[in-house]
Amino acid sequence: MKNLNKAILPVSIGLLGILILSSCGAKIPKGATAVQGFNSKKFLEKWYEIARFDYRFEKNLNNVTAEYSNKPNGNIEVKNRGYDYVKNEWKESIGEARFVNEPTEGRLKVSFFKPIWSGYNVIDIDENYTYALIAGNNLDYLWILSREKTLPDSYKQRFLEKAKALGYKTENLIWVEQN
Repeated sequence: MKNLNKAILPVSIGLLGILILSSCGAKIPKGATAVQGFNSKKFLEKWYEIARFDYRFEKNLNNVTAEYSNKPNGNIEVKNRGYDYVKNEWKESIGEARFVNEPTEGRLKVSFFKPIWSGYNVIDIDENYTYALIAGNNLDYLWILSREKTLPDSYKQRFLEKAKALGYKTENLIWVEQN
C-alpha cells in the first residue's frame, strides 16, 4: 500500500501534464485568423508541399505530399509522405485532425503522436481550394500547399506578404523540390 501511494502522485502529475499539453496544442499565431466558411470536403485529397520551415520531422525530405480523407468518426485522416534524399527512402506519417471549433472554420488540431495535438490553421486559401497557406501553433510552423507541383507567383507573393505581416521570417522557408 505504501508503494502504491508513492506511485500515485507521480502518475497523477504525469497524466495532468499530458492533459495540459494536449489541450494547449491547438493554438493559432497572434494576429492570424482561420478561414471562415471553410469547406472541409473541398480541402480533402492530395496537396503538394511547396514551402515550409526546416522541421526536424521533415528534415531532408522532398517530394512531400499531404493527403486528407474523412474518417468514420467525423475526423480527418492526415497522411504525410516525402522522400528522404539523404537516406534514399520514402517516409510516411499518418495522423488525425479535428476541428477546434466549427467545421466551417479552417482551424484544426492535428496529432501524429496522441495525446499530443498541435495547431493546424488554414489562414488563406483560394476560392477553388487549389493553393493554401497553413499556420501552426506559433511563428515556428508554416506551410504553403498546392494541388499542383508548382505555385503561381501571384499566390506565392500573396502568401509571403500575409506571413510576413504576421511576423513569420519567410526568408527561412525551404522551397520543396517536387519532381
